[in-house]
Amino acid sequence: MEIVSSILTTDFNEAKEILHKCEGVLKRVSIDIIDGKFVDNKTVTPDLFSDIDTSFNLDYHLMVLEPVNWIERCIRGQADRIIGHIERMTSQSEFVGKVQEVGVKVGLAIDLETPVESLDSDILNNLDVVLVMSVKAGFGGQKFHEDVLEKIKKLDLIRRKDETPFKIHVDGGVNFDNIKRIVSAGADEVSIGRTLFKDDFIENIERLEKIIGDN
Repeated sequence: MEIVSSILTTDFNEAKEILHKCEGVLKRVSIDIIDGKFVDNKTVTPDLFSDIDTSFNLDYHLMVLEPVNWIERCIRGQADRIIGHIERMTSQSEFVGKVQEVGVKVGLAIDLETPVESLDSDILNNLDVVLVMSVKAGFGGQKFHEDVLEKIKKLDLIRRKDETPFKIHVDGGVNFDNIKRIVSAGADEVSIGRTLFKDDFIENIERLEKIIGDN
C-alpha cells in the first residue's frame, strides 16, 4: 500500500509548501486539477509545476471537462501519471491512447456515484491505475463512503484476470479509522489530503504505515 499526498488548492504557494514537506518522505504526490466545469470549484493548473525541482512522481488527477485536452499541460507540469475522470470524457479509449502516446502512465477515475461498469472493459488492461472516489469529487474534507469498499472488491476481481493488472487508488476521506478496511478490500494506493498534516506529519505517516503493516 502506497500513501500519496493529495493537493487540492487554488494557491500555488501552498502547493509548493506541501511538496516541500513531503520531500524525502513520500514517493508520489497527486495534484487535483479542477476547471470549474466538472464541479463548481477551481484549483491550480498543471502549467505552474513546469519548473518545480522535485524528486516526486507527480500524478495529475483531472476533474475537468474533456481531460484529453489537458494532457499536454500535464506533460509540461512533469507528470508521471495522468488520471482522467470518465464522467466528462467523450472517449475513454482516445484519452488512454493519447496519454500512452506521450509516454507517461495513464489512469481512469470514477466519481462516487459512478458504477465500475461505466469503465470501458476493452481498455482496462491498458491502464496503470483506476482511481475510485470515496467522496464526491471536487472538494476536500468530506466523509468516506463505506459502500465504495464494494467497488474496490469488484475492481480487484476484474483485474485478477489481467497479466499486467492495474493498481487501485482510493481518494477521499481516508483516515486512520478506515485505511485498514480499504487495504483489505484490495486497494494499492490511497490519496490523503489535509489529514496528513494535522499535528505531526511524520508521526501521521508512521501511524498509517503501522496500521497498514498490521493488516
